[in-house]
Amino acid sequence: MSSNLGHYTLDQLVDLITREVLAAYPPTAGQPCAVCNTDSCNGQCVQTNPDGARQVFDAGADRLTTRLGVKNVAADIASKIDHTLLKPQGTEEQIRQLCAEAREFQFATVCVNPTWVPLCAQLLAGNPVRVCAVIGFPLGATLPEVKAFESQRCVALGAQELDMVINIGALKSRQYDAVEADIEAVVMTAHSLGASVKVIIETAYLTDEEKVEACALAKAARADYVKTSTGFGPGGATVEDIVLMRRVVGSEMGVKAAGGVKTAEDAKAMIAAGATRIGASAGVKIVSELKQ
Repeated sequence: MSSNLGHYTLDQLVDLITREVLAAYPPTAGQPCAVCNTDSCNGQCVQTNPDGARQVFDAGADRLTTRLGVKNVAADIASKIDHTLLKPQGTEEQIRQLCAEAREFQFATVCVNPTWVPLCAQLLAGNPVRVCAVIGFPLGATLPEVKAFESQRCVALGAQELDMVINIGALKSRQYDAVEADIEAVVMTAHSLGASVKVIIETAYLTDEEKVEACALAKAARADYVKTSTGFGPGGATVEDIVLMRRVVGSEMGVKAAGGVKTAEDAKAMIAAGATRIGASAGVKIVSELKQ
């Protein structure tokens, strides 16, 4: 693993087992957790198993993601969590709850759809919790100028991080200039306003050749990260994809593994392959394996 991770600082490695470890973990049937009231944690969420979560961070994670309803999260764990709600049926009441929980426990960010950015920024004003918005999500098929405008509005209204989806159809049509221009429109807008950009290439739809092209285009457009998946597509991250993406972007960019990281071994494999962030929106089951 050291040969793949030698280019990264501890902080960058920590930026690794993050949201994907959870967002990619599918819910399981059973009774809701008595603490966080979700049916996917099986008693292994960040509040019922803080030592397990610390094991995740010790292994290299920077961020974990939680759902609504978390309580009594240890401060050292809370600062590593992206509190996420991207479901289309998410309500204002749930967004308010999301922000209240993030404010109370000092989570790293709330990650939301653009429509909720103004409310989140208002609710988190004066608080160190950041706002992350998704752009062209989840299909990526909107026009570059629309994505740029969406980016500008989201940042102007309070977002500090943007996760954009590429124009997948244009990439598969070999319209590479159009894809680069699409990414660059978001990056230039975001960077001019002090925000960072992660480019979601949705690997499950792409051939290896197309993955290489997508990463090269994102790098040429000066994005900050390349990311495997939206979580809304037919598949998530694989070790092979992470190795390929890291090889293309080198050490200059972050690589985010999103989707499909279901076990401790999966997470370790993604790290060894070159991922610098792992994200998720489900429970923290993987911490129990890391603890063991």
